[in-house]
Amino acid sequence: MPAKPHLNIITAGHVDHGKSTLIGRLLFESGAIREDELRKLQTLAQEYKIEGAEFAYILDKEKEERIRGMTIDIMHKPFETNKYFFTVIDCPGHRDFVKNMITGASQADAAILVISARPGEGIQEQTKEHVFLIKVLGINQLIVAITKMDLVNWDKNVYEKLKNEAISLLKPLGFDVDKIPFIPVSGQQGENLFRRSDKMPWYSGPTLVEALDMLQVPPRPVDKPLRIPIQDVYSITGVGTVPVGKVETGILRENDRVIFEPSGLIGEVKSIEIHHQRVPEARPGDNIGFNVRGIAKEQIRRGDVVGHPDNPPTVAKEFIAQIIVLQHPTVIAAGYTPVFHCHTATQACTIEEIIAKIDPRTGQVIQERPDFIKTGDAARIRVRPLRPFVIEKQSEFPELARFAIRDMGITVAAGVCLDVVKAK
Repeated sequence: MPAKPHLNIITAGHVDHGKSTLIGRLLFESGAIREDELRKLQTLAQEYKIEGAEFAYILDKEKEERIRGMTIDIMHKPFETNKYFFTVIDCPGHRDFVKNMITGASQADAAILVISARPGEGIQEQTKEHVFLIKVLGINQLIVAITKMDLVNWDKNVYEKLKNEAISLLKPLGFDVDKIPFIPVSGQQGENLFRRSDKMPWYSGPTLVEALDMLQVPPRPVDKPLRIPIQDVYSITGVGTVPVGKVETGILRENDRVIFEPSGLIGEVKSIEIHHQRVPEARPGDNIGFNVRGIAKEQIRRGDVVGHPDNPPTVAKEFIAQIIVLQHPTVIAAGYTPVFHCHTATQACTIEEIIAKIDPRTGQVIQERPDFIKTGDAARIRVRPLRPFVIEKQSEFPELARFAIRDMGITVAAGVCLDVVKAK
């Protein structure tokens, strides 16, 4: 593995705003993709009659994604800048795929928010939802890329208008907009990515890569107990069962005994890989695949969390959480059972009780035991998962305490777990 510090970054933003193209171009120019690979993809793009889609194809590997021209699942790709080694997580923008976006965001240290300058595109509902989720899932470092500047003739006024709209979206959510670079780019033509563009002499800020190098590595909690939420699991011929996920806290070493919760199964770690390179140990921030002996692929699910048997992940019988209602067509009352998305897990949970309505700014109680809460309200609630799942307290493992609540195809609320009653 490279000696450079490692950062995970996601792309977020509305469908068709050029996220995959932007990252594809970045990977190509950083040398992560070879000329001959790009030529093959150009031929493919011509076959599918989507001219110029070759950069997006670097990330959109699924045939369905290429034909439909959209990202469905999350894609991990490594690339390097002068300062950092990045894993880029290309997230879907389409609203049907938001749950995959949540999984991606739960693994990221920073985000590139992509906003298209093309007339009629700009900031959309999906852009707003992604920004909410980025904030809720604890990502505080943001870069805004205003893409497709080539389609508006590199017009400074278009850029300024979108920059101001983005500021009025981000500022009320608590983002420090003075620290966020707003970069006009063209992914298709590679302007302002690695090299400063001569097409936009009016822009004096950093290029995209300079902005990436200005990011900070968040503290890596190596001294905490091990927690790895599982994103996927494979059965590889000649190797065996290989779960995949990001180490959130603690250290995983070869030959460790590990426990998967909520199933309670125990196995032994035979080998660990990061981007197909074998390593003796994995630390917080690493996206890994590890071969585990003693457990079959069918016994592991996305959303399981791995720890050491002497300090296993917490399986909740019920938990107390603080939430804020982002959007709900009517009201939320006790008995409501939406789907909670926490780290890589998705679990239907019933809100058993609304304990109190609170002031989101101060945390003071406004009303004890209200009958219901609605859009804009913050509250403390008691929640019971319909099936066992892992969630941790904010005070101990903030990485596994944050969640989004979805229903009817929208993110209705977001919150954090304050306390857990452990399942027996």
